[in-house]
Amino acid sequence: MPAHRIVFANEKGGSGKSTSAVHVAIALASAGRRVAAIDLDTRQRTLGRYLDNRAAMAKRLGQELPGARYDTFDPARGMPIAQRIEELADGMDVIVIDTPGRDDDHVRAAISMADTLVTPINDSFVDLDLIGQVDAETFKVTRPSFYAEIVWDARKARGKRDGATVDWIVLRNRLQHLEARNMRRVAAALGELSKRVGFRTIPGLSERVIYRELFPKGLTLLDLGVIGAEAGMGHIAARQELRELVAGLQLPAMEPTARIAEPA
Repeated sequence: MPAHRIVFANEKGGSGKSTSAVHVAIALASAGRRVAAIDLDTRQRTLGRYLDNRAAMAKRLGQELPGARYDTFDPARGMPIAQRIEELADGMDVIVIDTPGRDDDHVRAAISMADTLVTPINDSFVDLDLIGQVDAETFKVTRPSFYAEIVWDARKARGKRDGATVDWIVLRNRLQHLEARNMRRVAAALGELSKRVGFRTIPGLSERVIYRELFPKGLTLLDLGVIGAEAGMGHIAARQELRELVAGLQLPAMEPTARIAEPA
């Protein structure tokens, strides 16, 4: 059975895309899945550097950490992106694909290969504008945006190529920073837009310092027991967010309620 392809894509930076991609990859590996990952952002390579840091930490600790086979895509090598993704995914259950915050041919090719497309957004009208335009007075959606059209074209290409569908998920990050009225307005606009362009929404990761602090070590919320760190209330809440995120993906390779291993 071919690896399930999860593509994290958003043209806007700062949405928590790479952080979400890394944590999903490690969560699935911790649950016993064979995971590959590829970073299409050749310049910034946040996912690649995160996993480099993880490999270095495992070496320092002298123990194995759940991880992924990974690479950073380099167009200069002359290999088509589809071929590199297929090579890396060979023998894996899941491949996580992190894309740069821009539109290019490689990103569009990756989206057209997705089984699950995840678009993380900060829960605001600024980020919502990426998917659909909203009337300033009524907050009603007036029309889908350019990015929604890109996804629509990619989904059509996928359907034409092999008859498969792309499950498009909008991941609502940093929800706790919104005041209640604005949150309801964004939620209503997303609900209206989801019916028009065909995505579903799930809650994502909050804006927690924890995630940024773990990056240099290459660790995730599932590794705190490895380094003997105490799990505070913030860590416990963040781990629950991660569980809900992975369950919300509803991956066919694992049950939606599959247990993510609890750190020691």
